[in-house]
Amino acid sequence: MPSLSQEPMAVIGAGSWGTALAIQLAREGHPTQLWARDPVQVDAMLRARRNARYLPQASFPENLHVTADLRLALNGARDALVAVPSHAFRGTLERIAPLLSGETRIAWATKGFETATGLLPHQVAREVLGARPGAVLSGPTFAKEVGAGLPTAMTVASRDERFAMELALSFSGPNFRAYTQTDIIGVEVGGAVKNVIAIGSGIADGMGFGANTRVALITRGLAEMMRLGVRLGAARETFMGLAGFGDLVLTCTDDQSRNRRFGMALGHGESVTGAQSSIDQVVEGVHAARAVNSVAQRLAVDMPICQEIYRVMYEGKPVRAAAQALMGREVRSEAD
Repeated sequence: MPSLSQEPMAVIGAGSWGTALAIQLAREGHPTQLWARDPVQVDAMLRARRNARYLPQASFPENLHVTADLRLALNGARDALVAVPSHAFRGTLERIAPLLSGETRIAWATKGFETATGLLPHQVAREVLGARPGAVLSGPTFAKEVGAGLPTAMTVASRDERFAMELALSFSGPNFRAYTQTDIIGVEVGGAVKNVIAIGSGIADGMGFGANTRVALITRGLAEMMRLGVRLGAARETFMGLAGFGDLVLTCTDDQSRNRRFGMALGHGESVTGAQSSIDQVVEGVHAARAVNSVAQRLAVDMPICQEIYRVMYEGKPVRAAAQALMGREVRSEAD
């Protein structure tokens, strides 16, 4: 029987994050199959031994293989890691479901509520795949830095503590540290809400509001994240960890964040369509803003920052009017 570090792994989705995670698994000794849906992209990666479109600086280790054949990617895999945008998550699970063995465990690096249903990724996975060990990977991580082997820490959350630990060990190495926990709801809510708040942070910086405003958005955004998470059954302390406060700060303050750059474009006066075109990759916060607003309204959770960002993107509200609405709210206790 192969040791833990030699177990074959599959990564489904060859965007920047899926590619970086596949590189990290291979770097730690796992024979890794990276699946991409576009055969042309696969051919290009096979020739260049890198993902020139999404992660051009990161070379593939020798034990990282790329394929457009889902069955081949999953064949013999101990664990399958799905790394696709939230709007493609259910469809991807439906495609892989008939190809999974009874022993294959599923993890995902997808962040965000499902827009049509308001379900979190673990709930979607349960609907599609039934009772099977599942885990979510999240935390303050940029794909470019993981691909470059720079020091990084992240969270692996699963109700199956053995799975969480084994997956964390699979990723961990000299420059990568994975922590485990069981609060999958809190980790997933943090990953969804932080993208919306990052758009707000980008808008504020694009409008020239300065550091005071940015920090106010981060701290009050954290309060909104906690409010929604606790209402859904998460532990409050989860949001002070890597997948909550850590990911929120990273996404709100560094220009590697697509959500922040998208918000900055809005703050500079670009339209939603124009801002998305300028990023030229999926901006998860665009989908998350609609889903988070819907879930918050259904549960009667007060999330004024997320609501104003939703209004900017989906109701055409001017960014300056949204900022004025937030500043004009009645004075209240910070603890509320």
